[in-house]
Amino acid sequence: LDPQVRSSFDLSSLVKIWHGAAPCPPVVKAEIIELFGDCVTEYYGSTELGVNTMITASEAAAKPGSIGKAVPGVEVAILNDDGEPMSAGVPGIIAARSQRSFHYHNEPDKTKSTMIGEGYFTVGDIGYLDEDGYLFISDRKIDMIISGGVNIYPAEIEAVFHKHPGVLDVAVIGIPDDEFGESVLAIVSLVDPEKATDELATELADFCRAHLSGYKVPRKIEFSGEIPRSLAGKILKAQIRAPYWINTSRKI
Repeated sequence: LDPQVRSSFDLSSLVKIWHGAAPCPPVVKAEIIELFGDCVTEYYGSTELGVNTMITASEAAAKPGSIGKAVPGVEVAILNDDGEPMSAGVPGIIAARSQRSFHYHNEPDKTKSTMIGEGYFTVGDIGYLDEDGYLFISDRKIDMIISGGVNIYPAEIEAVFHKHPGVLDVAVIGIPDDEFGESVLAIVSLVDPEKATDELATELADFCRAHLSGYKVPRKIEFSGEIPRSLAGKILKAQIRAPYWINTSRKI
């Protein structure tokens, strides 16, 4: 929000703000806390598994990018595809277990597909735990880009774009590439749409290159008026990807 718009509101009556749904870029999270203060708490979970972790504003300041520690009664683990635990700092499948269980109505195979390891369930998110037990989400497994055999997490790239003052919103996806299987495409919505030029695309690529490993820098940047999101604020990646994959034999 524009600073003048922010200052026009009296926020003194706010007691608690909860937020979740999709990975929040650290720079955006810092602005939220700066505006609303210590009443901000972020949670991570799903319809299937409920709330798994929480993080307060003060914790978020100390652990930028984290979505917190496991809530009481829940165990969170990072597992590989075989259900074995990963070391601290190593990305893997985010899994949780508790006394609570769930199943998809009349879909036993789908329910079974969410089970992993020793009594854990997953909804397909990728992330890691640090040495203090704080969870960091990398992305959804379905949104992960595999380019030249290397795993690339769009949320990491999107977080860099959000640091650029000219970027309003962004979605990063994988598109077909004859050489690498997939290549990285960034679709960017600008604060000022009239500045959408090839020169700005080059500037944004250079900006990413200064913050990311070379293979993560988008090979192509396109501009869009608006990034489609769900009512919960999640980027509609499947909708965005569809036109790029419609004429290919390989589907993702």
